[in-house]
Amino acid sequence: MRFQQLTVTFLCLTISTSALAQSRIYVNEYLNIGVGGRGLSMAGSQSASANDATAAYWNTAGLMNIKSDLEVGLMHAEYFSGNAKYDYGSIIKPLKDKKRVVGLSVLRFAIDDIPNTIDYVQPDGSFDESKLKSMSAGDYAFLLSYAQGIKLFKNPEIKTNIGGNAKIIYRHLGTMANAWGLGIDLGLQASYKQWMFGIMAKDITTTYTAWSFHLSDEEKRIFYQTGNEIPVKSYEVMLPRFNIGAARNFLKPGKSIQLLAELGVDVTTDGKRNTLASTSTFSFDPHLGLEASYKNTIFLRAGIGNFQRVLDDNDSLNQKKFTIYQPSVGVGIKVSRLIFDYAFTSLQTQANPLFTHIISIRVLIDKQELKKKKDTPAAEAEPQ
Repeated sequence: MRFQQLTVTFLCLTISTSALAQSRIYVNEYLNIGVGGRGLSMAGSQSASANDATAAYWNTAGLMNIKSDLEVGLMHAEYFSGNAKYDYGSIIKPLKDKKRVVGLSVLRFAIDDIPNTIDYVQPDGSFDESKLKSMSAGDYAFLLSYAQGIKLFKNPEIKTNIGGNAKIIYRHLGTMANAWGLGIDLGLQASYKQWMFGIMAKDITTTYTAWSFHLSDEEKRIFYQTGNEIPVKSYEVMLPRFNIGAARNFLKPGKSIQLLAELGVDVTTDGKRNTLASTSTFSFDPHLGLEASYKNTIFLRAGIGNFQRVLDDNDSLNQKKFTIYQPSVGVGIKVSRLIFDYAFTSLQTQANPLFTHIISIRVLIDKQELKKKKDTPAAEAEPQ
């Protein structure tokens, strides 16, 4: 029964099995990985400086910085030796007056082709290859975004934007279980001369993810035989999370070379996490990102974040600690209306890294340019 026990244990660890609400840390953590080569190479330091299609994730207010008539963003990454696929896509549309922006984004983190051995081993101990099946475990998020400008200060040099997401969550584990959730994100950005400030409040109303289970009678029997609880219904609670940042352009506008730095902190409210500073309720995770650019065409980026205090393995008394962190680097290239971003980062700290390559692309579409190309007559053929 070993294969059955392994499969059932995996299922029980992956999905909730309690009929009560679970308010705990690290719920729906796939929503906190980050998106886009730019943001991930800067260690997630984007709350103040997000200004493209990925702003729907980092800070929805940043969508107001999009100047094209339409922007499309795509990202792909793989983790755990390619077993886990992580994808993001967004389409952002400023409205006619350029004072409002709407958008739709989709995020997917999934592992496909998972061997399902729940009825692979027969009662006599033999293996039935026809019973060996595969399934997928997928986590999705759909973001419906809206942003607009707002006047909060009398000083005309201080510009402010607000934005929000209606977030729909869908999770599934093959045909055995699936969950739905709904959350609200709110974002605010302000700029003054070369300074930028931002705050993104995710799941501000608290997000509940409700699970339902669809086990067959045979699967329930195997759960019972292997000593596992048969799940009925459950729901998870995702408490608010705040991403706060301050950024500055260190060179005057108009210069060929620009240097941007953003210092941010993620504040979680779901309990004590392994961060540099935390209480029984709040945890504070700082991060820093840098971006150097040349003529807004070539970009070099780096970041550092996910600081943790861990025990020194060389200390037999388990008293000494040292600080570890998660580094990241990346580049970006703009070719006409296409922007390619690359990041080399990890899901974990440098003590036990799981590095991956992240590639994202953004397409800027302007109606006037398309019309100009359409109206331009084709060159006349040269006479023979």
